[in-house]
Amino acid sequence: MATRMIAALPAVALLMLAGCAAAPDETGGGASSDSDFLPCIVSTTGGFDDLSFNQFTLEGMQAAASELGVETLKVQSENAEDYEGNIQAMIDQGCTLIQTLGFDMIDATRVAAQANPDIDFIMLDTILFDENGDALELDNVKPIVFQTREPSFLAGYVAAATTKTNKVGLYGGLQIPPVVDFMDGFGRGVEAYNEAKGASVEVLGWDVATQEGVFVGGFTDQNAAKTITEGLLDQGVDIVMPVAGSLFQASLQAIQDRGTDGLAIIGVNSDGYDTAGAEFQSLYLTSVLKNMANATRDAVLQIANDGFDNTVYDGTLANDGVGIAPFHDFESSITPELKADLDALKQKIVDGTVSVR
Repeated sequence: MATRMIAALPAVALLMLAGCAAAPDETGGGASSDSDFLPCIVSTTGGFDDLSFNQFTLEGMQAAASELGVETLKVQSENAEDYEGNIQAMIDQGCTLIQTLGFDMIDATRVAAQANPDIDFIMLDTILFDENGDALELDNVKPIVFQTREPSFLAGYVAAATTKTNKVGLYGGLQIPPVVDFMDGFGRGVEAYNEAKGASVEVLGWDVATQEGVFVGGFTDQNAAKTITEGLLDQGVDIVMPVAGSLFQASLQAIQDRGTDGLAIIGVNSDGYDTAGAEFQSLYLTSVLKNMANATRDAVLQIANDGFDNTVYDGTLANDGVGIAPFHDFESSITPELKADLDALKQKIVDGTVSVR
């Protein structure tokens, strides 16, 4: 069920805005189109080279643009204060469809969408909320969301079944719903394993009962992420799941520095085995997958070909919008019993007989 990686295609004429004040520069040649359709994307603070959230969403848009033979614009946000101005820069450049990413961009997206009802928006990984925090539906905003609690539950069960120290750990970037969904699903999966097997695996970094955990405070501080990972390892954790965008790189380094024997990591968003580098592949037990590239590509193509609609795309285990990656180098240590348990759990989550909340 590994997510299909969509490579950036050179046939797209890709334009880049480096901050809201800069003019676009052409960075690729090739396909041209008479269409007025111009899809654009604004990154979060992690940037388009984060090997995660921003990068794979961009790849999905690039793939769609290549198929359509149109250009696309992108702009990278250095901090949260850039969001509103960067979206406006896309509007000023004539974008007809603007993709924003994540919970942190809700306010800027809402303001821009309400002020520009003739421009369409895709919002990845969250629905829209009004100023009071109530769910909001706008005719020109299409949310793409992923039920990451579902595969995170499976990952927690796997971690509990695999740990040798009976301690597994995780941390988040910010305590926001998309991050908490991963963490809470993971914690509940460990609880399910303990209940099913009479085990007592401990989770460090997130408490299901209190809904409190360990957070970096953002998605860019590699030093803080490494310190947090080292703290988890010091407490006996042998499997770590960072839910913090590109900060998984700091966790990999901390594990490598400690000596990798008996230690493992669980990736999020994409299959870390494919993205983290050959020297780290053996550390990946599995990853919790959001098929962001595919969801973005499909949404952009549908809007270009059939017209815009604001129907929510909901990625689930049932429609393969989410999942867990293969076990790769750990495959031989995953018992037939555990594989059967995971298959049964997946089906029970799909049919609603097991709750992930």
